[in-house]
Amino acid sequence: MLLLPLSAITFPDIDPVAVQIGPLAIRWYGLAWIGGILFAWWYAKRLVNNERLWAGGRPPCKADDIDDFLIWAAIGMLLGGRVGYVLFYDLGAFAANPLQIFAIWQGGMSFHGGFLGITAAMILFAYRRGVNVWSLFDVIAAGAPIGLGLVRLTNFVNSELWGRPTDLPWGVIFPNGGPFARHPSQLYEAALEGLVLFLVLRLLTHYAKQLRAPGLIAGTFVAGYGLSRIIVEFYREPDAHIGYLAGNWLTMGMILSLPMVLVGLWAIVSARMAAATPAR
Repeated sequence: MLLLPLSAITFPDIDPVAVQIGPLAIRWYGLAWIGGILFAWWYAKRLVNNERLWAGGRPPCKADDIDDFLIWAAIGMLLGGRVGYVLFYDLGAFAANPLQIFAIWQGGMSFHGGFLGITAAMILFAYRRGVNVWSLFDVIAAGAPIGLGLVRLTNFVNSELWGRPTDLPWGVIFPNGGPFARHPSQLYEAALEGLVLFLVLRLLTHYAKQLRAPGLIAGTFVAGYGLSRIIVEFYREPDAHIGYLAGNWLTMGMILSLPMVLVGLWAIVSARMAAATPAR
């Protein structure tokens, strides 16, 4: 039985609504998604404009292509994120009330669905523009962790997706999490999926010059996210309507993240093998 630690942190009084204009409420969560997309767009343009990072000084596309891809990315991420949440996490409830699928202002986005949506958008866009799809994956993946970190921070602000009960001194008493102090798992994810993963990718792009091996940055991002998510799932409370899938440890987040780790590792190995193969 967990006891309430004397040093438990009381949840800060943070309004999840950033700006209220009459009936229109602009939430930090929505701003985090927008900010993440805009940062990834800006960062991708900087990468393709830096010829020193690319083999032969030839980026795979122009900054104008990244500008044009922005709307594709937004649609793919938002549509995929919502559809993924419906399919992966609460299909029964949405099947009983299909109109709730469109109530996006009530929350409910899946990273795994958003990932599949933006991947489909990149494949289609690369095909239409004649761009190397793996290089497009790389430039978009390099800046994506910042958006992930921002969204996880707003999960904390919203007092949602909190962790399992803990007696550690940094446990947080969430207003809707019962009387127990809980792991601030949103902050764990913001650190791992956001800051740490971004710094790893930054080292690979700017110091190891791994944009010259198409697919390696994207593979590292995918595997890194999957591994980070699996680690945090050991501390995160599973969704109440799903619970544990086996014992008191296996969660839906782990099931969805394991293929990402495997696919990411495959992409890394394939990119390194291709880079080591002499051109003919």
